[in-house]
Amino acid sequence: MEHLLNKNFILASGSPRRKQLLESLGLNFKIVVTDADETTPIHLQREQIPLYLSKIKALAVPDYLIHDSIVIAADTIVWIDDQVMNKPSDHGEAINMLERLSGKTHEVFTGVTLRDSEKMKSFFSVTSVTFRELNKSEIEFYIENYKPMDKAGSYGAQDWIGLIAIESITGSYFNVMGLPVDKLYLELKSF
Repeated sequence: MEHLLNKNFILASGSPRRKQLLESLGLNFKIVVTDADETTPIHLQREQIPLYLSKIKALAVPDYLIHDSIVIAADTIVWIDDQVMNKPSDHGEAINMLERLSGKTHEVFTGVTLRDSEKMKSFFSVTSVTFRELNKSEIEFYIENYKPMDKAGSYGAQDWIGLIAIESITGSYFNVMGLPVDKLYLELKSF
């Protein structure tokens, strides 16, 4: 851990959950939010989508900012019925997403890219999440009170909906929050 504590990191994300998770690791980092184009080629599937987007975000951090730092860029998607769920665009889409997740198992993929001035490496994590059946009033309550518009699949596992709806998780819980901290730690040690 001493090796990592002496390094400087750049989190290429405005996500408060990723910030919280990196703070919990005790890393010295600053946040650089870029305006990377997050349009993905339509042929990409499953983990290919967040891997592509994490690379785009890592490359969008200007070289002059990196100097002696390591960039950490990530992207998270929800995958169900062979379709991607990103962040909802409006209230109606948020309802639709949660209705689709209700009573089913879906996968959460997070792609992470590490970059310094000399090299770049990407990896991903996948977690299976099973929701119990949700009724319309539970979905409405969650959306109205927790405003999940900045979350892939319209939910946060750490929010009220996670407490009442998640029946089981296979894989990293923190991956569902947006950053597979266990894999990140191992990858940073060898980067």
